[in-house]
Amino acid sequence: MDSQQAFHLGQQGLYMLLMVSAPLLVAVLLVGLVVSIFQAATQINEQTLSFVPKVLAAVAVLAIAGPWMLTMLTEYIQRTLMAIPTAVG
Repeated sequence: MDSQQAFHLGQQGLYMLLMVSAPLLVAVLLVGLVVSIFQAATQINEQTLSFVPKVLAAVAVLAIAGPWMLTMLTEYIQRTLMAIPTAVG
């Protein structure tokens, strides 16, 4: 395996990480922003008020996008494992 192949493999891994984690991160970010605006407007500084909605949003996104995320990761791992013989030999 030369440096070009190693770089390409690392690039694919980072891209897959970004694709799989993006829905979860965006949902938690948006919920956190809405809750922060609500807390600033009402001057309520309760820690659980910001934590519980984020957890619920993360669970909802995982329930909806979880099968897609698992499929993407499984296909990536299969492609990577199938490419091992060509990279070695």
